[in-house]
Amino acid sequence: MEELEAKRKKKSVPVIPWMRDAVDISLSDSCLLDSLPFLDPRLKRDLHRMGYNSLFPVQVAVWHETIGPGCFERDLCINSPTGSGKTLAYALPILQALSTRTIKCLRALVVLPTRDLAVQVKEVFAALAPAVGLSVGLAVGQSSIANEISELIKKPTLDADICFGTEDFPQQFRSAVDILVATPGRLMDHINNTKGFTLEHLCYLVVDETDRLLREAYQSWLPTVLKLAYSSNQTPFPCEDGVNLSTFGLLKTIRSFGVERGFRGTPHPRLVKMVLSATLTQDPSKLAQLDLHRPLFLTTGKRRYQLPEQLKSFKMVCKSKLKPLYLLALLRTLQGEKCIVFTSSVESTHRLYTLLNFFEDLQVKIKEYSRLQCQSIRRKSYGMTNYLIWHTHDGFVKRFKELLQKADNESCPMYSVPSELIESFHPMYTAALERLKKSVESGKDKEGKLNIKIDRLNIKCAGAGRKKDKKSRVEEQD
Repeated sequence: MEELEAKRKKKSVPVIPWMRDAVDISLSDSCLLDSLPFLDPRLKRDLHRMGYNSLFPVQVAVWHETIGPGCFERDLCINSPTGSGKTLAYALPILQALSTRTIKCLRALVVLPTRDLAVQVKEVFAALAPAVGLSVGLAVGQSSIANEISELIKKPTLDADICFGTEDFPQQFRSAVDILVATPGRLMDHINNTKGFTLEHLCYLVVDETDRLLREAYQSWLPTVLKLAYSSNQTPFPCEDGVNLSTFGLLKTIRSFGVERGFRGTPHPRLVKMVLSATLTQDPSKLAQLDLHRPLFLTTGKRRYQLPEQLKSFKMVCKSKLKPLYLLALLRTLQGEKCIVFTSSVESTHRLYTLLNFFEDLQVKIKEYSRLQCQSIRRKSYGMTNYLIWHTHDGFVKRFKELLQKADNESCPMYSVPSELIESFHPMYTAALERLKKSVESGKDKEGKLNIKIDRLNIKCAGAGRKKDKKSRVEEQD
């Protein structure tokens, strides 16, 4: 037994030297926005408008190592639980750092493994970016690539009396965004096929959900991004006025517009990387892919799996087929308080949403939030409901189960719903299940009839085609 315990402890110790010298975020305190140093007043105003009065410990720690005394001198590896505020932790320093930019170029890239996560992160950036004159783009395959290109790339209007040579003005397109949130597959589509899309001005690379992004190759997106960003940031580039940018470490921009010296009052920084995960890998071979510069490890204590301190968590055990019934009883105990119910798939979201709406006399508004709705409808649903059925990706559900299993029992005690309340919902639950079954069967019948009509249409088209071919052959013979 002692030998097994020793092996377990040995396995939990990071093998990478810089991961042993970690900064414990849990020892930090939250900080009032009004006390946060160097924060742009415009960002502070919008944060207050959004309901933020203070920052969480992880946000304070990242600010300290970026905008504060750390001054982006080291790449950051952040291991912090889901729900601890990681998105704003990196979004706020990036917006602050880019607030002094003088020419619009793509300078910050945030990569996430799924479309839903990318949309959520983009909305965080988009809520604050306009305050400091920045624009945010999204590349996730949510719309056609042509629509994305129109949002990300713009063709500049040139004065008629100015003539540019092909050597001075090699490309006709410029970035329409300062910050891009993307999934790896669609990012590679733009890198390989979109004219004018470039990473030559990239200053900040954020790899969110690092474990999953490193586990799956996604068309070798990471080495491609690093190669493109490094080649432009580190390779000497002779400008039209004979100045070599590598001498001063300045930012290369479109040559016809001269040399932009990075940002007002400061030179162009190196490519800064921030990698984040709720369960950051300790595998040296995986982390080596990121080519981190003097990495600093920010973590939330010794335990790898833990829940956010501000999150009150309870677990309730029931049979799988009775989960909707227990959920309904749980929602009733909340007495109309707003809440979000996560599911593991779009299908589960729609099925649960349909089922709960079959319960009579529920007297609450329930909305569905998944890819079945367009983005504008999802935003409207989010703001006008008591209960929200929200699809999240499988990785989130799996990770949350791991957190519940590996976190200590005290952090997630049992929660019980009165048995008489559950029993009172049984007749209603049975009736709702029957209505759901009929609804599903009706949908299948409609789908079957539609398929039959399509098949008949295809047969008619094929028959018409054969008749046409036969007529053509007869005409040819005549």
